[in-house]
Amino acid sequence: MPEGPTVVILKEEVQPFAGKTVIEAAGNSKIPLGTIQGQTIRQFKSWGKHFLICFNGFALRVHFLMWGSYRINVERQLAPRLKLVFENGFVCFYSCAIRFIDRDPETIYDFSSDVMSDTWDTEKARAKVTTHHESLVCDVLLDQEIFSGVGNIIKNEVLYRIKVHPESQTGKIPSNKIDELVKEARNYSFDFYEWKKKFELKKHWLAHNRKVCVRCNLPLVRRHTGLKNRRSFFCGNCQVLY
Repeated sequence: MPEGPTVVILKEEVQPFAGKTVIEAAGNSKIPLGTIQGQTIRQFKSWGKHFLICFNGFALRVHFLMWGSYRINVERQLAPRLKLVFENGFVCFYSCAIRFIDRDPETIYDFSSDVMSDTWDTEKARAKVTTHHESLVCDVLLDQEIFSGVGNIIKNEVLYRIKVHPESQTGKIPSNKIDELVKEARNYSFDFYEWKKKFELKKHWLAHNRKVCVRCNLPLVRRHTGLKNRRSFFCGNCQVLY
């Protein structure tokens, strides 16, 4: 599943189409394609894992689910969910969920919860975290209303960085570690972004999909954790269970 930094990269890559008119809208999604054709794109935005194509008075929301992808000026053999054609090129979206939003996304989304947004609010995120006393920290990090854009890779790497066990009960984690959690959720997202742009993300993983702890030289534990039942990779020695 593409995480927030990947969607930010997409937003940057499609900027040549900002301000352009849609010459043709096609695809097998159930959105009203006729409404889109002939409309001018006002801007592209991202909120976590959501990619937003904004027009005057409405928008399209693209969510890449587990296996979604996109191509710019290149087509796959797979039929696209949506293809938008402009005078200077085209973009295709595959294996994703596309929703028609009949109003300005600014009225729906809280962009201060997006870990990569210029309006990210650290104190608000911290306050939200501290209300989830009984939740496991692995679930809290994946809560998009708190850490919009954080996915499973970022979750695993952040918890490894701050030496916190993913099955820790959030209310038992010391205050200074909560501070680190909030800080590193944003820091690692920007590291992810830089490494992804250089096509070297995987070589920087310390925990996700790894077998041995680089700090302890012990096998990493791999199991599904939390209510979200997502894969966690962690060291049972240096990541403290609170």
